[in-house]
Amino acid sequence: RVFTLEDIIIKLNSDKDVDQFIIYFLDHAIKTEKWAFIKLLLGGIRVGVSSSIVKKAIAKYGDKKLEEIENIWNGLKPPYTELFLWLEKKADLPLIDQANYFHSFMLAHSMEKKLLEKIINNQDYYVEYKWDGIRVQLIIKNNNTKIFSRSGDNISNSFPEINIKSNKLIVLDGELLVGKNHLPNSFNDLQKRINKKKPNKDLLVNYPAFIKLYDVLFLDGKDLRKKNLQERRNLLEEWFLKQTNENLDISKLINYSNKESLIKSFKSISKKENIEGLMIKYKHSGYIAGRKKGHWYKWKKDPKFLDTILMYAQRGHGKRSSYYSDFTFGVWKNNTIVPIAKAYSGYTDTELEKVDKFIRKNTIAKYGPVREVKKELVFELAFDSMNESNRHKSGIALRFPRVHRIRWDKPTKDVLGLDEIKRNFL
Repeated sequence: RVFTLEDIIIKLNSDKDVDQFIIYFLDHAIKTEKWAFIKLLLGGIRVGVSSSIVKKAIAKYGDKKLEEIENIWNGLKPPYTELFLWLEKKADLPLIDQANYFHSFMLAHSMEKKLLEKIINNQDYYVEYKWDGIRVQLIIKNNNTKIFSRSGDNISNSFPEINIKSNKLIVLDGELLVGKNHLPNSFNDLQKRINKKKPNKDLLVNYPAFIKLYDVLFLDGKDLRKKNLQERRNLLEEWFLKQTNENLDISKLINYSNKESLIKSFKSISKKENIEGLMIKYKHSGYIAGRKKGHWYKWKKDPKFLDTILMYAQRGHGKRSSYYSDFTFGVWKNNTIVPIAKAYSGYTDTELEKVDKFIRKNTIAKYGPVREVKKELVFELAFDSMNESNRHKSGIALRFPRVHRIRWDKPTKDVLGLDEIKRNFL
């Protein structure tokens, strides 16, 4: 071989003779080496491994609990020397600055109807609303507030009005919403603030942000994650009562005495667009990063359904990179079809293969990686809510659209028009 992979990486990271090296390599390498080299050079070689798989692998390698890995994961930095020394029992647990990194969220499992009786009978669960915003974590220290999204991105600059004062470390878990007097607007209004790194005065005045607080991980510098939820909730309520910050609210608990009263509470939110469902949390659960079974549940409202027409398709990523798996769907507006949503989940591998063949056979135009197809295939989409939106040609936006089923049997002329859709869903 011309060079080893290590040689190539060293050469490409060097400022010396890179151009000459590339020419030399392409002149002397065999066909497959040239292909791999160009992929490497252009960033096209990607191995799809989720962080959860990596965490499980290193936990198994070092005979550690997954929770231990989760608690330090976001504070680790290359080349991870301290991590592997600890995994190999050659050093103590790496010291992490708790004030400067995002802590993995505790997540919920979807509610199963068979569990409802168990939850009702023992009264060992808190119930609260599942608000339709974005989950955030607040890290406060030295009178400075950092806001992290669920993916761990620092979004503090987008929401400068949320600034809590404390010298000691406080880490809070909650839902970011926009609205006045702690009354949430639609998710569509929240989107007007997301990714605005320097929001203007009009946005700050018309769409003020606030947090519905769920939980507390650290308080006055003390790590509370091993305390049970009941204790953490009591401490959160005590702390909140002392606050005067208008950008903070606390997520209220819903009282219930029996199954019927809980079901009644669930049904009462069916027409409230800013509430996605109910959260049901075990009072004796610690704050465990990841999705721990038997602790937290999300009971979401039933989705809405809408027939749409496939318009465009794009190749996916990872194991789907060989398939056209990312779809754009539209509906009728008079005699034309306008885009209404994008979706790339909800179908089986078998269905994907069949749709991919349809796309390749029925392509009518190509725009870079995107194919436009004949408007002949109907997809039924599931979605959580619909809002008016100036950002879309259709004038509406769907919340969490996903494929529910593929209607090979349905003609596109039977898909509802835009005006009728608005009358039915808005």
